[in-house]
Amino acid sequence: MPTGLEEVARRVPPPRKHPNPSNRQVPSAPCPIAGQRLVLRSLAISQKYIESLPEPSLTGTSQPAAENLVPYSKTQPSIFKTAQLTPIKDLKLLVKDYPPIAKHALTILINISTDPEILKSLAEDDALLESIFVRVTNPKEPNADLLSMLLSNLAKSDSLSRLLPLTRSAIPSLSSLTTTTTSSPTRKTENAINQLLALFNAGVHGKYNPAATFEHLAYLFADLAKFPKIATHLAQPQGEEAPLLAILTPHTHPPTLPLPLRLGAVSTIRNALLALPDPHTHIPALLPHILPSLLLPLIGPDPSFAEQETDLLPPELQYLGPEQQRETDARVLREIIEALFLILARCGEGAGEGGEGGEEGAKGAEVREMVKGMGAYAVLREFHLAVDEDEGVRAGVERCVQLLMGGEEAEGMVEREKGRVTEVVDGEGLVGKEGRGVDGGGTMVRGEMYKGEESDSEDDKMVEIF
Repeated sequence: MPTGLEEVARRVPPPRKHPNPSNRQVPSAPCPIAGQRLVLRSLAISQKYIESLPEPSLTGTSQPAAENLVPYSKTQPSIFKTAQLTPIKDLKLLVKDYPPIAKHALTILINISTDPEILKSLAEDDALLESIFVRVTNPKEPNADLLSMLLSNLAKSDSLSRLLPLTRSAIPSLSSLTTTTTSSPTRKTENAINQLLALFNAGVHGKYNPAATFEHLAYLFADLAKFPKIATHLAQPQGEEAPLLAILTPHTHPPTLPLPLRLGAVSTIRNALLALPDPHTHIPALLPHILPSLLLPLIGPDPSFAEQETDLLPPELQYLGPEQQRETDARVLREIIEALFLILARCGEGAGEGGEGGEEGAKGAEVREMVKGMGAYAVLREFHLAVDEDEGVRAGVERCVQLLMGGEEAEGMVEREKGRVTEVVDGEGLVGKEGRGVDGGGTMVRGEMYKGEESDSEDDKMVEIF
C-alpha cells in the first residue's frame, strides 16, 4: 500500500535560545586587550548603546557592556550585522575571554545564530569551531552548556558535515570514563563525532564536568543525523559493540528526564532512520538496539498485555509496574511514532505498490515480522486507546499499525475504545491537521529562551511529515 514516504520532510530540532546562563565561573586566559576594545567599539557603533569607551578594563568595561547587550540579541539582532558583520567577528574573540565575559558573548551568538548570514559566518569558521571544541571538552569549563548549545545551532549549516572526517587529539580524562570504542584510552587521536558522543555519554551522567549537563548535545546529534554519511556512521556497529546510535537510546525515557535530552535522543534516531542510504541493511541490524527505547515511552503504568503478548516484549519492557510513566510531551511522541513509521516504511522501499515483490519486498516483510515479534502491535494498540487529546498522534499510530499488519488489518482495523467501536481509516498522514505547524521543513522544537521566557513562535509547532 502507498506509504506516503516520498512526502516525508526532514525535521530536526530548531535553533535554541537560552536563558540567562548560570553564574558558575572559573578563571581562564583573557583575550588581548585590543580585541576587547575592538568588540566594544564595534558594538557601540552598531547599536549606539555605549557613547564612549574609557581605557580598557578587563572586568570594569567589557563584562557590563557585553551583559547589557544580551537583550538586544533578541529584540534587535540586526545591530550585530553592521559593518560587514564586524560585531560577529569581535564576539568570536570574546568567546575566548574570561568566563563571565565569554558567557554573555556565547548567549548573544546563540540567540542570533538563527540568522542565515550569521550562521554561515559562524559555522564555516574553522578557528571558532576549534575554540568551541577545546573549551567544551575542558572538564573545568563553566560555560560548557552554552558552548554545547552554540555547537548544536551551528549544525543547522550543512558545513558541519565536515565533522565526520575530522580527527582530534584524544582526551585521556574523557577516555578513562567510557568503556565504548567512541573514546579509547589507547588512542592518540579520535573522530570528532565519536569524541562528542563520549563527552555526551559521560557528561549527562555528571561524570565529567560538574558545571554542565551536556543535554543540548542531543540536539546536535539530531541535526548531524540528517546527513546520510553521518547517519551511516551512527548506524554501523563499532567492532563487537553496539552502533553509536545506541548511546542515545537510554535517554528516550522516563519523562522525568530533561526535555532536550528526550527529544534530542528520539529525533536523532528518527532523522538517522530517514537519512540512511541503505535502510535494507542498517535498519534490521539497528532494531534490537533502538526498538525497545522507542516502545518504552509509549507504555503506561500496569499495562494490560496478555501473557502471550508480554512474552513477545523485550525483557526490559516486561512486567512494568505502577511506577512506569508514559511519555506526555506531544513533540516527543510524534518523533517516536514517526521513527516507528520509518522503520516499517523504509525497508519496503523499492518493493512496488503494496510493499511486495523482489528482495526489497522480502526485506520489508522480514522487518515487519521482527517488529511484531518484539511486541510492537500490543504496545501500539494500548497506546492508541490511552491517547485522546492529540488526534495527530492517534492518526500516526493508526498509520503505523496499517504498515505493521500489512494486508491483515490495513483496510479495516477495529479498535474498542470506551465502550464504542471505531473504524480506523487511512487518513491524510502520520500527523493530522491538528498537528500541522508552519509550512515547509525543519523541526520546530525550541529550547529555552533568554531569561527563561517561553517562545510563542510558530516555530514551536510541529510540521506534518506527509
